[in-house]
Amino acid sequence: MEKKKLKIKIFDKEYSLLVENEEIAKELAVYVNKVMEETRDELPDQPAQTIAIIACLNIAYDLFIEKNKNREFMIQAGDRLKKIKLLLAEPSLSDPS
Repeated sequence: MEKKKLKIKIFDKEYSLLVENEEIAKELAVYVNKVMEETRDELPDQPAQTIAIIACLNIAYDLFIEKNKNREFMIQAGDRLKKIKLLLAEPSLSDPS
């Protein structure tokens, strides 16, 4: 896939990126900017670097939670599949043989 040049604005600063998918890159920029602005609203007296680090930690926390949800889902799905396989492997009580 061909990379395209895209200008985005995050936290009042413009950045030029090379991206494969403009739509996703724009959505990510909006999301990161939103987290940065929310962090600035919560910590108005902090320097931009501190706000950026706290925003990164908030985004990393959200990712960590989602990864754990996915891991938990995969474990539950695996357990259910094992139970289904066990049920399928058991001879049926109504089976005449």
